Amino acid sequence: MSAETPMMQQYKTIKEQVSDCILFFRLGDFYEMFGDDARLASRELDLTLTSRDRSAENGEERMPMCGVPYHSSEAYIARLISRGYKVAVCEQTEDPALAKGLVKRDIIRIITPGTVIDASMLEDGKNNFICAIYEESSAAGICFADISTGQVYATLLTGEDLSQRLLNELGRFVPSEAVLSEKARLNAQVCAFLQDRLGCLVELGGEGRFDYDTAKKCVLEQFQAESPAALGLDGADAAIRALGGLFSYLKETQKADLSHIRTLDFYEKGRFMELDFTARRNLELTQTLRSQEKRGSLLGVLDKTGTAMGGRMLRAWLEKPLLSPAAIGRRLNAVDELVRDPMRHGELALTIRGLPDMERLIGRIVYGTANCRDLRALEQAIAILPRVKEQMKGLACNLLKEITSCIDTLEDIGALINRAVVDEPPFSLREGGFIRLGYHAEVDRLRAIMTDGRGTVAAMEAAEREKTGVRTLKVGYNKVFGYYIEVSRSYLGQVPDTYIRKQTLSNCERYITQELKEMESTILGAQERITGLEYELFCALREQISGQVHRVQRTASAVAQLDVLLSFAEVARKNGYCMPTVDYSDLIDIREGRHPVVEHMLSDGLFVPNDTQIDCGDNCVAIITGPNMAGKSTYMRQVALIVLMAQVGSFVPAKSARIGVVDRIFTRIGASDDLASGQSTFMVEMTEVADILKNATHASLLILDEIGRGTSTFDGMSIARAVLEYTADKKLLGAKTLFATHYHELTELEEQLIGVKNYNIAVKKRGDDIIFLRKIVRGGADDSYGIEVAKLAGVPQKVILRAKTVLEALEAGAPVGAVKACKAEEKQESQVSMLDRSANEITEQLKTVDVNTLTPIEALNLLYTLHNKAKNG
Repeated sequence: MSAETPMMQQYKTIKEQVSDCILFFRLGDFYEMFGDDARLASRELDLTLTSRDRSAENGEERMPMCGVPYHSSEAYIARLISRGYKVAVCEQTEDPALAKGLVKRDIIRIITPGTVIDASMLEDGKNNFICAIYEESSAAGICFADISTGQVYATLLTGEDLSQRLLNELGRFVPSEAVLSEKARLNAQVCAFLQDRLGCLVELGGEGRFDYDTAKKCVLEQFQAESPAALGLDGADAAIRALGGLFSYLKETQKADLSHIRTLDFYEKGRFMELDFTARRNLELTQTLRSQEKRGSLLGVLDKTGTAMGGRMLRAWLEKPLLSPAAIGRRLNAVDELVRDPMRHGELALTIRGLPDMERLIGRIVYGTANCRDLRALEQAIAILPRVKEQMKGLACNLLKEITSCIDTLEDIGALINRAVVDEPPFSLREGGFIRLGYHAEVDRLRAIMTDGRGTVAAMEAAEREKTGVRTLKVGYNKVFGYYIEVSRSYLGQVPDTYIRKQTLSNCERYITQELKEMESTILGAQERITGLEYELFCALREQISGQVHRVQRTASAVAQLDVLLSFAEVARKNGYCMPTVDYSDLIDIREGRHPVVEHMLSDGLFVPNDTQIDCGDNCVAIITGPNMAGKSTYMRQVALIVLMAQVGSFVPAKSARIGVVDRIFTRIGASDDLASGQSTFMVEMTEVADILKNATHASLLILDEIGRGTSTFDGMSIARAVLEYTADKKLLGAKTLFATHYHELTELEEQLIGVKNYNIAVKKRGDDIIFLRKIVRGGADDSYGIEVAKLAGVPQKVILRAKTVLEALEAGAPVGAVKACKAEEKQESQVSMLDRSANEITEQLKTVDVNTLTPIEALNLLYTLHNKAKNG
C-alpha cells in the first residue's frame, strides 16, 4: 500500500494534537477539513462534502473533505462555536513562494466558546466569561475572565454548602466555558448546573494545571506581582490554583499575548449581595422567564446606555449589588447630580452615544487580531474623549470627579493612528493601501513607483541619453528579458563599458545595467514589497499601541461608569424615580412604590402604587392574602426589585424609600416539575425552602409565595405555618419576609406571634363579579374569591354554577364525600333550548347585580348587554 502524501501526513500529525477540536487546515485561499471533521462541518454548516484520494492506489478509501474561504471563515467559525464546538486554526507559517517542499504549518489558535474575541461572535452589551474551578474538601477557588476585555474576577469559598455557593457565583457570571479540577469535575451538582442550566462547555483541566507551585508562578507572571499578598491572595490557595489553571489553559489554547489581562479583582464575601440562580431567574433581572429576552426584564428598563462598555458594566452592577452604604451613596450622589443638571446630562449622553468599544478594540490590538479598521475605530473613540472631559468640568460629587480624572484623552495614541493609517482603510491587511502618505519614506517611494512606473522609466531613458549622448537610446520591456536599453548600430561606439550586452538584433543591440536591473526589481516587486512593508509597519504600530493598553482600559472603564450613571439618571428623570436612603438599619420603608418593569410595560392604565414597611422588629413578617391575579406576586417582586435597585446605586420607582442594606434576597415564587431529575413541583418547592431557611440571615429579604400549595391542604398549611413561625422567630431567623398565601387560617398568627402583620389585596365585589383594586391594605382577606376568578378567566357558566352549589354544601358543613355528583340527566334537562339558556343567563346575571352601587353609566351598559342577549336568544 502506498504511503500517504506528505501534506496528509502533516495534517494527521497536527490533528492528533487537537483531537477534540474541528481543525481548520489552511490550503491556499481555503481552510480545509478532512475526515470526521469534514462530515461534521458539512452537516452543521450546510457545506458540500467532497473527497480526496487517500492514496495513489486504486480502490483505496477516499478521504471526505470540505472547505471555506479563509477571508470569510469568521462566520463559519462563529456558527460552530455557538453550537458548543472548539475550532483549531492551522495556518501556513511560511511564504509558499519561498518554501522548499512542503509548506510549514502550525496551529496559531484554538477558538472555544469562552475564548472568542472576534466582534462578529460576541454580544456587544454582554461579557463572555470563561471560568476555572478548583475544589478541595473544605474550600473552593473560582475565577472568571473575559479575554475580550481583559477583566478577571476571583474569589475563595469556604465553609459549608460549597456546591450551592459555587452555583451562586456561576449564576452571577454565567460563563460559556469552564475548566475544572478533578474534584470539581466529580461534583455532579456543579457539572449539571453548568451544562444543563447555563449551556456551558465543560473542560477537564487535569491536576497538572492546578498544581499550587505552577499556578502561583503563572499568576505572579501574568499580573506582574511579587507575591500573592500583593494581589490580595494571601492565604487564598484555592483561588490561586483556579487562576493558575485558567491561565495555563488560555496560554495553551490562545498562543497569543495576554498582556491586556493585568488587573485582578479578588472579591470576598461581604462585598456584594448574594443572589442565587433562583432569585435571579424569578426576579427577571437580565432576561424574562418565558422568552429569555432582555425586553421585559429589569435590565431592559434600566439600560439606556450609549456604549457597549456601559451596557456590560450595567449588567455587571445588576448581578453584583453592593453591601456598603458608603459605596452605594457615591453612585446615588452621582446620579442625583446628573438628574439635577439635565443640560449637562443631555450633552454627555449625546456625546458618548455610539462611542466605539474601546475595551474590546484594545483587547484585539494586544491579542494581535486587530485590523486597520479596528485602529480607526479606536481613533474615533479617542477623538471624542476631550469633549467628554471638557463637559465633565465642574461636577461636584466625588465619584464623577474620580471618573473625570480617570479619563485620559489619549491624544498621543490618536495622533499616531491618524498619522499612520488612512481614513478609510481596506478590510484585509493583506491588500495593502492602508498606510497614510508621508508616514514612511520607503512606502511613499514604492507607491510612487507603482502609480508612476512609466514616468520612472522615461526619466531613466532621458538620463541615459544625456549621459551617453545617444539620441536614439530607448528603454524597453518584454516578458522574456524584462527591462533593457536599446541602442541602434550607428551609435554602438558610444555605449559605455558599464552596459552589459543582452541581445543582438539586425539593426540594434540591447543592453542591461545594474541600475536598470535594480529599477526593474523595484517596479516589478513594488506591489509585493509595499504589501509586506505596510504589514510590517502595521504590526509595529499595533505593538506600539499595545504598550498603552492600561491607559486605554482605565479610560474605557471610566467611560463605562459614566455611561451607566447617565443611564440611571435618564431612567430616573423619565419615570419619576426617587433617590433612596440606604443605610445599615433593618428597615425597608417604601412609600408609593411601583414595579419598575410592570409599570414600564403597561400600555393602557396607570400602575397602582403601594407602601411597604417591614423590619426585623414589630413588622418582620407580612402575611399577604387575596385572590389570584390580584397582584400579590407583583407586589412582592416590586419590593425585592426596589431593594436591589437601591443597592445597585439606582434611583427607585417610589415617592420615597429608606432601604436598610440586605445581604441576600431569596425568592420562592412559583414552581414547575423538574422532570429531568424526577422532582415534582412540591419537591422543588421544599428544596428551595430548605435552602432559604438554611442560608438566610436576619439581614436577608425573603419573598415566599404560596408555600405548601403542592400537597394536601392540611399538610401544606402545616408546613406554611411552621415556615412562618421560623422566619418570625428572632432567635431562629427573624428575617424580613413577605409571605403570600391562600391559607386564611394563617392570618390568626398576627395575634399569636410578635412581628407578624396581616395585609391583603383590596377587592371590590359586585354580586359574582370582582374588580381588583391592586391596593395593599392592612388586615386579612375575608374571601379567596376563587369562583369569581374562575369566572373572570372564562370558565363555562355551567361549571361556575355547579362550583357554587358544591361550595354552599361544604360551607353548610357537609362532608366532601356527601356532596352528590351532578347527574347526566340533570345536565340534559338544563340544555333543552337556546331560549331557556339565554333566559337563565339573564336571570342569573340580574340576581348578581347590586343596584345600590351601580353608577348611571354602568346601569346603561348593563341594560344594553341584557337587551342584546334577549334579542339574540
